[in-house]
Amino acid sequence: MMKVILKADVKGLGKTGQMVNASDGYARNFLLPKGLAAAVTNQTMTEMKNRQAADKHRIEVETQAAQAAAALIEGKTVKVSAKAGQGGRLFGSVTAKEIAEQLSKQFGIDADKRKLSVEDIKQYGTYPAELRLYPGISAQLFVMVGE
Repeated sequence: MMKVILKADVKGLGKTGQMVNASDGYARNFLLPKGLAAAVTNQTMTEMKNRQAADKHRIEVETQAAQAAAALIEGKTVKVSAKAGQGGRLFGSVTAKEIAEQLSKQFGIDADKRKLSVEDIKQYGTYPAELRLYPGISAQLFVMVGE
């Protein structure tokens, strides 16, 4: 058996970045020549540990940024302008894209329209919305539609 670090997902063996045991022939004749794995040496072990530390640090930084953004917009109201006919009924509807643009303008938050959940807005009024900023971190806010 030979220990290798996978550079790509290999079906039946493991995922990228994992250290696994593979038979000598499989490793020498298939994994190493195709660039799917690297033999375990001091250098590859160090690279793997550095990559894991960098990933952990990146996740911590992104989590902190998402928590700060959630604290900034939690419970706040985003104002969106729209044209309407009689009775406050909108011509068309307010889309998640428009709400995301207003979040950026009013609060400086770069919001992805796909991570914004809001009901269909077809009239003037105030509507609840949820913005998912990071896995497990979201903020509740309100969308006020007016002239």
